[in-house]
Amino acid sequence: MIQYPSNINGILITPIEIVSVPGGDVLHGMKLNDSGYVGFGEAYFSTVNTGVIKAWKRHREMTMNIVVPFGCVRFVIYDDRETDSSQHSFQQVVLSRDNYFRLTVPPMVWMGFEGLGVEENILLNISNIKHSPDEIDRLMINEVNFDWEK
Repeated sequence: MIQYPSNINGILITPIEIVSVPGGDVLHGMKLNDSGYVGFGEAYFSTVNTGVIKAWKRHREMTMNIVVPFGCVRFVIYDDRETDSSQHSFQQVVLSRDNYFRLTVPPMVWMGFEGLGVEENILLNISNIKHSPDEIDRLMINEVNFDWEK
């Protein structure tokens, strides 16, 4: 499967398939042999209202595999890993049904996201571990130097 380039080490942007079938489409999320799959802990949906920004969060252990089957969401990834060549890099990825990709985010990378769709925006995270608030770090939106207005 084709991987689209990322300027942050460990970020994967993978096209995934939408299969048209009579009566409604099948939107793939992840298969056992897909790149980015590092185990299964849980899958959950999250919503973000139009114009709302949820930032910043990083997982210390979780690998996230994110798909947006409905709506449109802009993800901003920030790498502050001191041992990484992509330190201080940002990457923006917009996911929607029209731009149907899976975004894989490794542990220790900051992420925020914004609802862009005109109706409800839904994302699916297929993670390698069960969600635990003990392995999450959070920053206020202004603690990372990124202009969300651009």
